[in-house]
Amino acid sequence: MNLLRSYLDDFVGLFFPELCAACGLNLFKNEEVICTTCIYHLPYTHHHSDPDNLVARQLWGRFEFTSAGSFVYFRKGNKVQHLMHQLKYNNRPEAGRRMGYLYGSELMRSEAWSIPDAIIPVPLHPAKQKKRSYNQSERIAAGLAEALKIPVISNNLHRTADTETQTRKSRYARFENLKQAFLVRDPAVLEGKHVLLVDDVITTGATLEACSTELLKLRNVRVSIATLAFAD
Repeated sequence: MNLLRSYLDDFVGLFFPELCAACGLNLFKNEEVICTTCIYHLPYTHHHSDPDNLVARQLWGRFEFTSAGSFVYFRKGNKVQHLMHQLKYNNRPEAGRRMGYLYGSELMRSEAWSIPDAIIPVPLHPAKQKKRSYNQSERIAAGLAEALKIPVISNNLHRTADTETQTRKSRYARFENLKQAFLVRDPAVLEGKHVLLVDDVITTGATLEACSTELLKLRNVRVSIATLAFAD
């Protein structure tokens, strides 16, 4: 039966080949979502090995956090930009889960990194999520959770406002735009926990600041930050 399935998969692959989400080339057998070459050559930040990394510095003084970092660098025209476009706009949520798993595997190997109790993806407004059909941060969180072996809490941090576009706004203007845009539905679920707040890309950090500010109102909650990409 397994041999028959293998032959069928090979036959289907001749006409509908799976493409790498980063470079767009055909995937080889046993490659998953992202080809081996792209995985090897992605621009990794190694933030998990450096507590004073660029993400942490960007967030210093804005809210209290345990650790912060990103997995890869996002630059105009690089493979990460193509991958993020596939994830957010071309209906390839599996790219988020795969990258999340790779990121989680790196974090598990780091002696400088403390594993949190649970993962919270940055929520989309329900109207935007309905239009896209999924939240890319939830897919990244799912991959991280698989590697870290901790749960994802998806529906407790809620986005109450469908804020206007953040494009071309300053950091302060973005934060003002997001004030009171998030709400914790059941504080008791999170009290006393160290949570990992997950988003796809960090630019100004305004969204992460607004979410963290709300989470830190809860009793004995600690927050760490993990984003898939850092726009440097």
